[in-house]
Amino acid sequence: MKEGKLMIQRNKQTGKAYFPPRPFDPEDPFAEVEWFQASGKGTLLTYIISHRPPPGFEAPFSIAVVRLEEGVQMATNIVDCPQTPEALQLDMAVELAPTKVNDDITLPTWRPAKGA
Repeated sequence: MKEGKLMIQRNKQTGKAYFPPRPFDPEDPFAEVEWFQASGKGTLLTYIISHRPPPGFEAPFSIAVVRLEEGVQMATNIVDCPQTPEALQLDMAVELAPTKVNDDITLPTWRPAKGA
């Protein structure tokens, strides 16, 4: 994620992606697996809006689940939009918007897709 690319894993034989990362395919532990770059496109499945921020966050902020185009789901934050139910529409198209925390950490956050 450091270079702004979201890398996920898949079964080399079937091409089916899985998340979170692990050294084996959870459906076939003996299969060969590989890393690949995700498309950076997804759909907002669900979210909550938190008004009580932990250290390093500003309220309000969303805690969301996004389904990537590749079929896997990930917990994340939605950025670059108002943190309101009117702006955070379920099933809306989202795109990867990496958030750099420091020189070593970049988080895979998402924003509403441009042109959607």
